[in-house]
Amino acid sequence: MSQITNSIPKAAGQQTVFAILFAIASAHFMNDMMQAIIPSLYPMLKENYHLSFTQIGFITFSYQVTASLLQPFVGSYTDKFPKPYSLAFAMICTFLGVLSLAFASSYVLILCSCAIIGIGSSIFHPEASRVAFLASGGRRGLAQSIFQLGGNFGTAVGPLLVALYIMPHTQIHVLKFLVVAVVGFVVLTLVGRWYKKQLEQSIKKAAAVKQAILSPQLVKRSIAILLVLIFSKAFYLASMTNYYAFFLMHKFALTAVQAQYYLFMFLGAVALGTLIGGPIGDKIGRKYVIWISILGTAPFALLLPYASLQWTFVLSIIIGLILSSAFSAILVFAQELMPNKVGTLSGLFFGFSFGMGGLGSAVLGYFADLYSIESVYAITAFLPLIGIITYFLPNVKNDK
Repeated sequence: MSQITNSIPKAAGQQTVFAILFAIASAHFMNDMMQAIIPSLYPMLKENYHLSFTQIGFITFSYQVTASLLQPFVGSYTDKFPKPYSLAFAMICTFLGVLSLAFASSYVLILCSCAIIGIGSSIFHPEASRVAFLASGGRRGLAQSIFQLGGNFGTAVGPLLVALYIMPHTQIHVLKFLVVAVVGFVVLTLVGRWYKKQLEQSIKKAAAVKQAILSPQLVKRSIAILLVLIFSKAFYLASMTNYYAFFLMHKFALTAVQAQYYLFMFLGAVALGTLIGGPIGDKIGRKYVIWISILGTAPFALLLPYASLQWTFVLSIIIGLILSSAFSAILVFAQELMPNKVGTLSGLFFGFSFGMGGLGSAVLGYFADLYSIESVYAITAFLPLIGIITYFLPNVKNDK
């Protein structure tokens, strides 16, 4: 395919606003750290409420389906009517969900609490991604990676904190995380003030934004391909995020706390890989990063179900590093195809990712009950092979 130059002007200003990028990344860290409480509590909830793997899967589904269904609508609405302080409101929703989870005394209340956390996520991600875009100064891959790093690092730290401060105690100790929500609310209020000042300037610049010279049919086909790639990534990550601890406990007889440390190391690798992927995409092109991050994971994923404990640890780290670079590259690739729809695309891709992760958790939980937890990894190992369809994406040349 011929190369197509993407000539989108720099967002918000000529310089990358690192103070805002780090602020929104720190808020993403706090937001996702609290959300990571949910899967980290699964061993405790499974034992306390005598839950099956299917029921565990539906806990994830209840959180991620609310996030996935609402995000595209939130993104589309805020493309037309930006709401700078909706970010702070999102943190309030997460606060209420965590508070409810701490006191939940039944399976239904757990599901409702997780759904409230999902609503907070659906409001936070589209607008926060737009803030990263505005503060990027044209370095969109770097900006999205910094933003994603905050979320992935929060997801990694969550299980560790749960292992240290909740697992040895009781469910009510989830309340400790509310302090984080309060700090997050303050940070997002300050970010909202900056965002509000940028709105007038960004509206003027929007008229000058040019879409890459692609036919509408090719744009739609490219978006569809990117969503399929998100599906493969989200389903595989659902197996790792939600069932990796159970896999280690069942296959290698680790304790719940020991398994959480392994999960923390995997998620830490995911966070590091996220930071690497965006800047590389800015330099060599996002399509190459997508090739490597999805298809390149396949050989390691195929080996994982049959490895020893030591090699399982090594392979999981490699998988986390490679696979995690995909999302930033995929999202920015989509945003550059339709630069006037940043909120809509952010909501669509975040929402679809969460939805597929939630659906994957439910399906894989049912599969684990029906067969075994090991069989989950034998099947999902083939998902990264879907990365071969990256070939059909247009070759867009980044031009800052």
